[in-house]
Amino acid sequence: MVDHDDAHSPLHAELIAVLVAIGDGRPRVLTLADGAALPSGPLERAHRSLQFGMRSWVERQTHHPIGHVEQLYTFADSDRAEATVQAISISYLALTRIGESDAGWRDWYGYFPWEDQRTANGAEAVRGIGARLLAWAEAPGDAVMRQQRRQRYAVNFGVDGMPWDEELVLQRYEMMYEAGLVEEAQSNQPAESGRVMLRDHRRILATGIARLRARIKYRPVVFELMPPSFTLLQLQLAFEALAGRRLHKQNFRRLIEQQQLVEETGAVAGHAVGRPAKLFRFRREVLQARHVAGSKLPMTRLS
Repeated sequence: MVDHDDAHSPLHAELIAVLVAIGDGRPRVLTLADGAALPSGPLERAHRSLQFGMRSWVERQTHHPIGHVEQLYTFADSDRAEATVQAISISYLALTRIGESDAGWRDWYGYFPWEDQRTANGAEAVRGIGARLLAWAEAPGDAVMRQQRRQRYAVNFGVDGMPWDEELVLQRYEMMYEAGLVEEAQSNQPAESGRVMLRDHRRILATGIARLRARIKYRPVVFELMPPSFTLLQLQLAFEALAGRRLHKQNFRRLIEQQQLVEETGAVAGHAVGRPAKLFRFRREVLQARHVAGSKLPMTRLS
C-alpha cells in the first residue's frame, strides 16, 4: 500500500561518483567529509543526460578530468529518503589520474582491509572476520539457514577449499552487514572492519571496486589510470593494486605482449636502479577500441 502523501512527495535524484585513481602504487577513491562520503550532486535540468550531469559536477567540483565512465546501480530504497523527499541515487564508476593536489583521495583498502590479499595483513583480516562470521552462522536457529550461511561464508571468503574471488567485494560486505559486523549496520558490537562511510556509500564503493576488478580482466580501462609512459613493472603493480592479488610476472608480460597492448617509447626510466627499464605507452588503436577480446589476467594467490 502506498501512502497518499508519499505518492505525492517530491522526487530527488542524486548522482554519486566512485572516482578512482592510482597514487603511490595504491588504489585511491575521491571522498568528501573527511573520507566519510563519496562525491555526490543533484541531477539538474541543464544536464542533457545522467552521465553528462555526473561529469559536469565532478569536474567542476574537483577539477579532475574524467576518462572511462559507466553506470553502476540505481538505489531507490525508502530508508534512504528524508521524511518529505523520495530519493533516487544513481551511482557511477569513473576513472581519472590524481592531479597536483591529493586532498580527498583515500586508499580504498582503508575501507575494506580484507580485500588486499597481496600481504599477510589481508589474510589475517579475513581470519578475524571469519571467526565472527562462523559464530553468527552457527547461532541457534534453523538448521537449513545455518548451512546456507556456512556455504555463503566459504564462497565469499575463499575458505573450506573454495578459491578467493576478488570480484565478490559487495557480497563480502553485504554478508558482514547482515551479520552486524560493520558499523553501518548499527550493531552494538561491530568488528574492526574498516573505515565507516555515511549512509550506504561504502556499499556503493564496494560495488564500484567489484565492477572495476571485473573490467580490468577483459578491457584496457587501466590505461586511463596510468601516466603517459610507464615501465612494465609499474603496469603490473597497478593491476595488482586494483585486484588486491599478486600476478605471475612472466605470464603477465606474455599476456601484455600477446594482446599487443603497449609499445616502446624508445626511452628508459631515469630513476631505475641497475639496468634501465624501458618505458612503454598504450597503443592508441587499443585505447580507441576499448576492448580486448579473450584476455584473462593470470592471477595467483600468495603462498
